[in-house]
Order: sequence, then C-alpha cells, then structure tokens
Amino acid sequence: MKRWIVVLAVVMLGIAATAQAENGKSRTEIYGYVMTDVGVNQKAIDPSWFDVQRPTKLPAFENEFGRDGSVFFSVRQTRFGVKSFVPVGEEELKTTFEWEMFGVGVDAGQTTIRLRHAYGELGKFGAGQYWSPFMDIDVFPNTLEYWGPNGMAFFRNVQLRFMPIQGDSRLTIALERPGASGDAGLYAGRVELAGIVPRFPLPDVSAEYRHGLKMGYIEVAGIVRAIKWEDLTPTPVDASGDVMGWGLSASSNLKIGASNVVRLQFLHGEGIENYMNDAPADVGIEVTTSGADGVALPVSGAVAFLDHAWSPKWSTSVGYSQVVIENSNGQTPDAFHVGQYALANLLYSPVPNVMGGIEAGWIKRENNSDGWSIENWHVQASFKYNFSISLGGGQ
Repeated sequence: MKRWIVVLAVVMLGIAATAQAENGKSRTEIYGYVMTDVGVNQKAIDPSWFDVQRPTKLPAFENEFGRDGSVFFSVRQTRFGVKSFVPVGEEELKTTFEWEMFGVGVDAGQTTIRLRHAYGELGKFGAGQYWSPFMDIDVFPNTLEYWGPNGMAFFRNVQLRFMPIQGDSRLTIALERPGASGDAGLYAGRVELAGIVPRFPLPDVSAEYRHGLKMGYIEVAGIVRAIKWEDLTPTPVDASGDVMGWGLSASSNLKIGASNVVRLQFLHGEGIENYMNDAPADVGIEVTTSGADGVALPVSGAVAFLDHAWSPKWSTSVGYSQVVIENSNGQTPDAFHVGQYALANLLYSPVPNVMGGIEAGWIKRENNSDGWSIENWHVQASFKYNFSISLGGGQ
C-alpha cells in the first residue's frame, strides 16, 4: 500500500509537469504540513487511539485499558497533498491526491501512510474518494486534537457525484460506496449468527444543498442506504434480513462580526453510524416474541463551536458536541449509548505558516444499561509548520 501511494504520487507529479510544459495555463499545487502533538490523558483509553479524543474508545468497563492515563507524542497529523488544475476547453479539470500519516483499520495506532483524497472533477461531474455530500467539512472547528467533534457527520467515501449548482450556493448529488457495521450484542455467540455476511446490492445515495448568505451559509443534507445480511449457516433458522438506513442533517457557518465564526450542525437518522465522526454499529439486534432480528440503530448528533480571532496572531476555538444512540433491546448492557466532547484552546501564529498552541479537552462515555460512565480530561500542545508551492499557471 505504501509503495503504491509513493508510485502514484510520482506519476501524478510527472503528469502535472508534462501538462505544464504543454500548456502554460496549467497549474499544480504541492502542499501540506508537519505537525507534532504532545499531550496527556487523565484516564486510560484504547491504546490504538492514544492521541485522539473519541468517546467510543473510552473503556466500556473498569480497567479495560488500565487504571490511569499517560503522556503521548505523535506526528500522525502530518499531511502531504498535490492538486492540479488543467484547462479543458471552457472547463477546468481539477484533481486532488492527498494523504497523511494517521493509521486506521488494520494500521490503527500506527504512524503510516493513509489515503485521504483521490478525486477528480470536470465541470459538473466528479469521481473518486472525497468528502461525502452528507457531511459538511466547514463544521469542523479550528482544533489541535485530530479527530474532532464526535457529533458531526464526517466521512470520506468513494463516489460518483453530480453538481448541477456550483458556487457559494450549491447542490450536489452522489452515489457512494456502501458499507455498514453490525453489533450482534447479546446474541453474538449464537450459531445462527456465526455465518452472517453483509451484502450491499445498491449504492448509498446522498445529497446536499447549501444556500450562501452574506454572513455565512445554511446547508441541508440527506442520505438513504440499503443494508442487507445473509445467513450462510446450514441451520433451520434463517437469520438473513435487511433494513433501510437514512439520515437528515442541517448545518451552518455564521460570521458574527469580523472575528467570530459559529459552526453548527444537528443530524438524526437510522443505520448511518459509519457516516458519523465517532459512533459505533449501524445495526443492532432487536428481540421479539418470535425471535430476534436486526434493526437500524437510531442516532442523533449535535455540534456547536465558536472560532474567535483575538488578533491576527492569536485565536481560540471552544465548543461542545454529542452523539446519542437509541440502543436496541438485544444489545449488551455495556454497548455504547451516549458520547460527549468539549474543548477549548489558545493558538498562536508568530509568523506565516507556523502555528503553536495548547488545548484542554473533555470526553465522556455512557453505556447502554449497566450504569457505567467514564470521563477523560486531556491537555495537548501542538506545533504545526505548513509548506506549499505552486507550479505553472503562466508564472
């Protein structure tokens, strides 16, 4: 994977250089930053997520990850990207290839190359891995902590998109790669569930509409998805089933004066947890008089943050976020139920492209029905150094 990304980067740079040689109006941007995080967690959290604040990764029971917190050092936010802009008739072909060093999935906890964006856009059409239209990246506040508010929709997905309206006001419709996660809960050990495999016969369909305002914008978004599972075990009981997932979101940025930006989002849906920034399974087990079946778990999320500029060099971000899962009656007592996230920071940019700051944050996890809850305080200092270079464009 790492070798493939390096080779692809070299190829893209070569293509960009060739395009510039053939067309003086083509332009390529190489950009990124080096970022170092140093911090301390009051409580022990999942060691694979030592440098981020995710309520789902707090212990579900006493001493699951140890008794006390620890100091961490990390450079995993470090990022590198290449963008190109090539005139094609009256349109412009835009491409983005971007990665960072934050390992997830099988690389969770590692400092490794991770693809963020691999996306191309020409006119009103786009394809590749990019922000899902169901999410609003402009809700993300100016934080030092990498993961960000747990209650916002946040998902980069492989997609085909159509953008009939572009600009400050915009409309986007997309077909996205389907996928979901399941929580078999109390019935995870049942033979009937051992051979269950997911199946996604249709793409997820998402859309957003943003209306630009003088003081910011308001945005509404929605998503609908088909989630199916098949029971492959040779038993009399067939646990196959399907559910429909859906979600609605409203978000906004409001500029209050010259120094303040308020970032807001509220969303609700069922079976869309994997589109959330920090939420567990999409599907849970519901027990009925005739047996048990899978259900799409309802989820609600909220974000409210203020970014304030004290001066051209000093700024602050402060706010709160929350996720609430309506658990099914077949989930375990220690299943995730509510997550809360709050922080405040002070950032300083002494010169262009250099930033440092300190941040204090708080997260809390509450379980389904066993009465367990746990909080974690963290303090983090970060140092960030940006770089960028623009090639071509008739310079």
